[in-house]
Amino acid sequence: MKNKFTLIGIAAALSFATFAAQSAEVTLKAVSVFAKDSFFDRTFEKFVKKVNAEGKGILQINFIGGPETMPPFEVGNAVRAGVVDLANTTGVFHANLVPEALALSFTSVPMATLRTNGGYELMDKIHREKANMVWLGRETEGLKYHIYTNKKPTNDSFAGMKLRSVPVYRSFFQSLGAAPLQVPPGEVYTALERGVVDGYGWPSVGIFDLGWQEKTKYRIDPGFYNVEVSLFMNQDKFKKLDDKQREFLQKQVAELEGNFAHDIELAAEEKKKLIAGGIEIIDLPPAEAASFVAKADAAAWKAIDQTSPKNAAQLRKLFGGEGK
Repeated sequence: MKNKFTLIGIAAALSFATFAAQSAEVTLKAVSVFAKDSFFDRTFEKFVKKVNAEGKGILQINFIGGPETMPPFEVGNAVRAGVVDLANTTGVFHANLVPEALALSFTSVPMATLRTNGGYELMDKIHREKANMVWLGRETEGLKYHIYTNKKPTNDSFAGMKLRSVPVYRSFFQSLGAAPLQVPPGEVYTALERGVVDGYGWPSVGIFDLGWQEKTKYRIDPGFYNVEVSLFMNQDKFKKLDDKQREFLQKQVAELEGNFAHDIELAAEEKKKLIAGGIEIIDLPPAEAASFVAKADAAAWKAIDQTSPKNAAQLRKLFGGEGK
C-alpha cells in the first residue's frame, strides 16, 4: 500500500511538473535587420511592446537589437541555427537559403488571400524544409520599391549606372543595363557620398529615417514589386511552444496584419515629403512605365524559375495571381 501511494505521489509530481513546464512563460530572443527608429524597426518595436504587455505569463520577446548586433545577411542563418528565435526581417536577406522567399516581394496577391489559397502554407513549408524557419506572417503590404538616384537617367535609361541592390531586384536592375552592387543599408549613405553607387533601390518609405535624402536628387516612378517585411521564427523553438503560447503568438501576428492600410497612407505622405525636400519625382511616360513594370515582373519570375524549378509552377499559380 505504501509503495502504491508512493507511485501515485511520484506520478502526481511528474504531472504537475509537466503542467508547470507547459504553462511557464517563454521568452523569445529577437533581432531586426533594420536600423533603430527606422520605419520597419518602429513597426516591430510596437509589436514587441504589445506582445510583452498582453503576454505576461504566456510569452515575451527579448529584442536584443538591429544591425549593430548582427549583420542583416547573417540573420537568416542565425534563425535557422537557433542563435536567435525570432527575426524582424525580409526573405530578401535569406534568399541564399530559400530562393523561393523572393516570391514574397514579387507577389501582388493580398496576404489575406495567400492565407486561404494555399500560398501561405506552401511558403511556410518551404521555409521549414530548407531553413528550419517558420514564416509567421507579414508586417507590410502595398508598399512598392523605387529607384532613387543622385544622377538623372539619360533619356530615362539606367545604362551604366551603379545601383545599390539586393537579390530581389538584382536581375531587374541588370535588365535595365545598370550595374547592381550589394551594399548593406548602414553603408549606403557613405557609398552615395563617395560615388561608389549612383543610386539605390528602396521602398517608398524610410529614406528620411536613414538620412539618404541628403544624397538623393531623384525618384523614378512607377514603383515595382510589393515590399515584404515578415516575422520568421526558428522552427525548433516554435515546436516547443505549447498550444496557448502558439495561439497567442499567431493572434498577435494576425492583428499586425490587420494594419496594412496604414502603410499605404504613409507612402503617400512620404512622397509629399520627398517633393517638399527638393527631390524630383520622375514619372516615366505611360508606355515606358508599362515596359518598366513588365521588365521587373519578367525578371522576377524568371529568377524563381531558375532557382526553384521544383516549386516555380505552384509559386506562380498562388503568388502570381492565378490562385486568387
